[in-house]
Amino acid sequence: MPETGASPLPQTPPAHSPLFRAEHFVWLTARVLEQRLFAYHFLNGGPDPVETALDAYRNTDGGYGHALEPDLRGPVSQPLHTAHALRVLDAVGRCGGQRVERVCRYLTSVSTPEGALPTVTPAQRGYPTAPFLPVTDAPPSDLLTTGPVVGLLHRNEVWHAWLFRATDFCWQAVESLQVSRPDEIQAALTFLDAAPDRSRAQATADRLGRLVRDQGLASLDPSNPAPGAHHFPLDYASTPDSLARAWFTDDEISRSLDFLAAAQQEDGGWPTHRRWAPTIAQETRPMVTIRSLRTLRAYGREVG
Repeated sequence: MPETGASPLPQTPPAHSPLFRAEHFVWLTARVLEQRLFAYHFLNGGPDPVETALDAYRNTDGGYGHALEPDLRGPVSQPLHTAHALRVLDAVGRCGGQRVERVCRYLTSVSTPEGALPTVTPAQRGYPTAPFLPVTDAPPSDLLTTGPVVGLLHRNEVWHAWLFRATDFCWQAVESLQVSRPDEIQAALTFLDAAPDRSRAQATADRLGRLVRDQGLASLDPSNPAPGAHHFPLDYASTPDSLARAWFTDDEISRSLDFLAAAQQEDGGWPTHRRWAPTIAQETRPMVTIRSLRTLRAYGREVG
């Protein structure tokens, strides 16, 4: 028996369970960061190894680079990389302190005149970049990047001068959405799920839910999706406590959970639709796999 006070032994998931198969896939294919995130979420791993792995992507300007977000290659800091880093820190309960203070200084340095964030700054020029992320000399403010960053900082009760104008930008951008796309709605949700004004967030989320259904931005029957559809209810309501959960019926969520569980592939990982370069699918599939397992577990589905 282990000694009193000893660290808990790693839990081995049952053989052939979804978690067991996913673990094999992660050890076989994932970057060190995703390996340590998997261990944190499912194998009693601690947050320190995750932070250590994340440090490899951090630059001296306080931002993150080095293809942390796989769609942007090269070493330079970018807002999308930094948003990814905040998601990692939030996931392990370390989104605060001097590390995040440095992040906020970086965000201030790359903000647009509106006080918000562009998706890609001109520093990316010359490095391989996903074709759907254009590099321009004067990139505009973008909810796609600003919404998740502001939402994650509010979620962790971070207060910094940068947040004031960035929060105002998010409210204006989210409340003016009329025609949208799934990734923009997801960015808006990350903001709304943590925005301090909860009644305003609820009212805005209700309107966005109607927009998602009216514009067909979620396939409500995953077994019979529209041609080219890649987004389903769980891509918005990834946890039961998200504001997006109210957008879908219990049956729609249940069908989406069945579809997600069945999407695990023979090698133990979940698929990705990001394939613009050979390495992208390999780097993103472990991320999708961890996210899929966390969503299934959040809704009470047995993963192992």
